[in-house]
Amino acid sequence: MAEETKPEEKKDKEKPEIKDNLVVTNHAVKIGGKQVQYTVTTGTMVLKQETDDRDKEFEGEKPKAEFFFVAYTLNDVKDPATRPLTFSFNGGPGSSSVWLHMGVLGPRRVKMTFEGDLPKPPYELEDNDFSILDETDLVFIDPISTGYSRPAAGEKARQFHGFKKDIESVGDFIRLYTTRYNRWLSPKFLIGESYGTTRASGLSGYLQQRHGMYLNGIMLVSTVLDFGTIDFTPGNELPYALFLPSYTATAWYHRALRIRRPLQKLLEDVREFAINEYAPALMKGAALPKRERNAILDKLVRYTGLSREYLEASDLRVPDRRFFKELLRTRGRTVGRLDSRFLGIDRDTLGDSAENDPSYTNIMGPYTAGFYDYVRRELQFEKDVPYEILNFQVWPWSYASHENQYVNVAETLREAISINPHLQVYVGNGYYDLATPFFGTEYVFNHLGLDESLRGNIHMYYYEGGHMMYIHLPSLEQMKKDLKEFIGKSK
Repeated sequence: MAEETKPEEKKDKEKPEIKDNLVVTNHAVKIGGKQVQYTVTTGTMVLKQETDDRDKEFEGEKPKAEFFFVAYTLNDVKDPATRPLTFSFNGGPGSSSVWLHMGVLGPRRVKMTFEGDLPKPPYELEDNDFSILDETDLVFIDPISTGYSRPAAGEKARQFHGFKKDIESVGDFIRLYTTRYNRWLSPKFLIGESYGTTRASGLSGYLQQRHGMYLNGIMLVSTVLDFGTIDFTPGNELPYALFLPSYTATAWYHRALRIRRPLQKLLEDVREFAINEYAPALMKGAALPKRERNAILDKLVRYTGLSREYLEASDLRVPDRRFFKELLRTRGRTVGRLDSRFLGIDRDTLGDSAENDPSYTNIMGPYTAGFYDYVRRELQFEKDVPYEILNFQVWPWSYASHENQYVNVAETLREAISINPHLQVYVGNGYYDLATPFFGTEYVFNHLGLDESLRGNIHMYYYEGGHMMYIHLPSLEQMKKDLKEFIGKSK
């Protein structure tokens, strides 16, 4: 006679147990001409939440999510406290960490052309001679619903799709990793790109306040801390002035301007015009005198490459989506948003916005194929569900904590630096970035409100690329030098 199973025992047997799923491999690469031996830990770590003691089902710890990460650690390090540790993520929201991982920081990179153009498929990976693994250990984090990161069984993904919970969950993972791998005494850094800079700045406060974790440095790549600087909504005049220098850089690159001066010198003039003439004119609105309006129009024609008729019809205000389409309309081309060096071809040349972003489609294929091959073939991590490179299903993203106001994490960053005056900030800008323009970033940091004694903690860098400036090989080479210098001075 078979042994009878009690109902509660049957329930326990049926309940799936969520465990960490990790694979460890060893590799070598040449960086800067020197051989580097390193270990890679790839997989998912279960993030748990403390529960009420009365919740007998989970015995005090309830699984909340499975975070996918790829961690690179240098071999033969006698004292981890001497070795910097950098946590990396991208933005979106909804993006995996693949771009910084396989584009600039990691030991293997997606092979693009010299300028960063789309190569012919199938695509290739190559050793990254400009990786910063020789300077710092690296942990690439995919936020929930990106990459292979998923909510735990019984948990809803939607709870993680918002400003506040995203920062909390990523911050809690960083604490867990730091604890598990005994890295609390290591110099610690964050690096984020795009919305990842929003997340990184939010984390600067959350890690301090919730976990007592003080950072040595934060690296911001293509920065957006104040969403009011990029939102072209009626009544918000700020973006028109802040995007202007990037419009100029784009028109200069495509030889759509009548003036041919060195780009940096030209941009100095445009910055002055934007602050001292253009922004005040926009503030006057309908009260702007006709003579002054005509003078502004003349300079906008000079600095944007757009026709006087178009600028007049636009009331001196050209939002980004229209600029993408209008600049090279007569050539039958559109310019990219993430990187305005790249051109697209639309069916409808008369429309007021581009069909797609040619700079995004330029990178999507190579990076997707590159990572899928890399994670299985070299890192030996196998999973059959899709690796969500960029998951639009996280939208609408919740900004409930910023209801009726623009998202702005600049104050969080200011407070974090004021509490920890050793915290240094690297800010990387692409001249051809029409998603998070460099002049908008300058504006935010000029209004950060830092005490004069702390303003030297902010370090600005510029590259002749776009949002992902590192796909441009000369910019990647320069970026490695700048990041190496920054980490060396900040650790």
